[in-house]
Amino acid sequence: MHIVLGPAPGAAASEHWLPVVVRDDGMERLAPVPAAALPGLVRDLPGRLGTDPDRVRWVFASVSAGYRPLLEAEVPISRCWDLGLCQRIVSTAAGVTYSPAVDVPVPDPEPWLRQPPATRPDQGTFFDLPAGGRGRQEVPPAEDLARELVAQLAAVDRSGAPHRLRLLLAAESQGALIAAEILHEGLPWRRDLHEAMLAEQLGPRPAEGQRPRLLQELAERIGGTLGVPGLNPDSPQDLLRGLNLAGVRVGSTRAGDLKGWASEGGPDAPRRTALISGVLEYKHLYRLWTANGWHWLDEWVQDGRFHPAYSVGGVVTGRWAAHGGGAMQVPAAVRDAVRADPGHLLTVADASQVEPRILAAMSGDRALAEAGSGSDLYLAVAEQGRRAGSELAERSRAKVALLGAMYGATTGDSAALIPHLRRLYPHAMGLLEQAAQRGEAGGQVSTWLGRTSPAPGQQWLTATADVSTAEAESRSRTLRRSAGRFTRNFVIQGTAAEWALCWMGEIRRRLRQGTPDGQARDPLQTRLVFFVHDEVVLHGPAEEADAVRRIVTEAAQAAGRMLFGAAPVGFPLSVAAVESYAGAH
Repeated sequence: MHIVLGPAPGAAASEHWLPVVVRDDGMERLAPVPAAALPGLVRDLPGRLGTDPDRVRWVFASVSAGYRPLLEAEVPISRCWDLGLCQRIVSTAAGVTYSPAVDVPVPDPEPWLRQPPATRPDQGTFFDLPAGGRGRQEVPPAEDLARELVAQLAAVDRSGAPHRLRLLLAAESQGALIAAEILHEGLPWRRDLHEAMLAEQLGPRPAEGQRPRLLQELAERIGGTLGVPGLNPDSPQDLLRGLNLAGVRVGSTRAGDLKGWASEGGPDAPRRTALISGVLEYKHLYRLWTANGWHWLDEWVQDGRFHPAYSVGGVVTGRWAAHGGGAMQVPAAVRDAVRADPGHLLTVADASQVEPRILAAMSGDRALAEAGSGSDLYLAVAEQGRRAGSELAERSRAKVALLGAMYGATTGDSAALIPHLRRLYPHAMGLLEQAAQRGEAGGQVSTWLGRTSPAPGQQWLTATADVSTAEAESRSRTLRRSAGRFTRNFVIQGTAAEWALCWMGEIRRRLRQGTPDGQARDPLQTRLVFFVHDEVVLHGPAEEADAVRRIVTEAAQAAGRMLFGAAPVGFPLSVAAVESYAGAH
C-alpha cells in the first residue's frame, strides 16, 4: 500500500497535509490534517486502515523535506517513495515509456541550503543532464502527486526489467530516508578537541580578515626563503612568480609539480627540498584553516554534532554528493575530534575493492568472480596471473591494470597490461569495452538496476561530427574517447552506488529489527551517522557494538545477493569499533 502525503488543494505543505491512499484498485482521498497533526496521522493511520505499518510505503514529493517533521516528532517510517528522485531516474531510463503527470522538484535539504552557481541559458554542455529542481519550489498538490506515483509505477511495469528498476527506485528512496536521518542525527563532534588542534597547528583564532599567527609567520618565512619579502602565498600567481625568481622552475604551484621538481635535483635535491618545504607546509595548513577551521565549526557543528547535508544521487552515476561542509570526507587532520559519546562507540565499516567485485558480478566472468570470492581480490588476480604466466603476477600490477581498465587508462602500465586482462577475464573486459564503444558512438549505457547515463548534448554531437580538418578530426577522436571512458566507468561506478544503497538499507532495516539475522526483536539504539562512498559510520551504545559489527557485515553480503542473486562474489569489510574516528584509519 502507498500513502501519498502532499499539500491539500490551495495549501502549502507547511500548512495542511492531504493523505491519498493508492492501492491496486484505485485511490482514496482522506481528510486533510494540519501540519502539527502529521506525526500522529503517520503513527495511527496504518492501524486505522488495518495495515502493518512496516508494509506501508509513504510517498513524498521530496523525502528530505517531508520527512523532517516526522523525525522532529520521533516518528520514524520504514519505507518510502521519493517522487522527485524517482522521476529523475525514470524520465531518463533507457527503454522506458513514461509520461509524467506533474513535474516534481528535487530540493536541497534544509536547513543547510546550498544553492549551485547559476548557469546561463545559452551555456551548453557536452551531456544533456537530467533536469531537477533545486531550492524552494512549489510542491504539487497531493492528488497530483498520487497521479504521478501511478504514472511512475506504470512506467516501471512496462520496462524491460521491472524488478531491477523497481529495486533501484526503492533503494534511491530509502537512501533519501537515510540521508535525512543522518542529517537529523549528526556525527558526534568534540568542538573543544577541534579548537585545541587548530590552536596547536595555526595559533589562536585570528581577527576577521587576518591569517592565524603561525600561518602568518610561515608566510613570512617563505618570502624570506625565496628572497621575495612580502610574498603572498595565498595568491597562486604571486607564489609562482616568487618560486620562479628563486630558481624553482615549475609551471604551477601544485604540490605534485613542486615535489617532482625537487626529486629531479640529484645531489642538489636537499637544497631544492628546502626551497619548497615551507610552501608545502603552508598549503596543508591553509587548507585546514579554510576547509575545517573556526568558520567551519561555527557553521556546521551544532550541539556537539556535525550534520552532513547529502544530495542523494547528486552525481550522474548515482553516487551521493554534498551540499557543503565537506560531508563526503572527514580529513585526517580533524578525525580525532569525531568522538563517541560516553558509554558509546563508533562502528566504522569500510568495503574493500567494491568496483572490481561489481565488475565480476555484472559480467558473470567466472575467473574474476573466483578472485572476488576472497578478502583481497587484487592478490587473487595476481595469483591467477602467475599461474597463467602473465605479467599480472604482482599485486600492485594487478591493481593498476584493473583500475586502469575500469577507468579507461590509455597510457602507461595500465594500458600495457590490458591484453593480459583480456586473456584472463574475457567476459569482464568485454563488458567494459562494449560500454566504451557505446559511449564513443554517442550511445547511452545503464547500470545493473537501470540508471541510464546522460545523452550526448548537441555541442558534443556537433564537435564529434566535424572532421573537416586534421585539427577537428583530432578533437573528434579525443571527445569520443573521453565519452567512452565515461560510459566504461559509468556502468561500474553506478552499480557500485546501487550496491551501497542496498547495503545501507539493509543496515537500517536490521538495526530497526534489532538483530543481525533480520528477525524482528527490539530495535537497537545504534544509528547510521555518516556515509562516504564505500564507508559507513554508526554510533550507539558500547554493548551493541558486537551486534552492529555482525549487522554491517551480513548486510553487505545481503546487498550483493539482492543485486546479483547467487553470483559467487563476496563483499568483505574492514570493521572497527572505536571511541575516536581517527582510530579506525
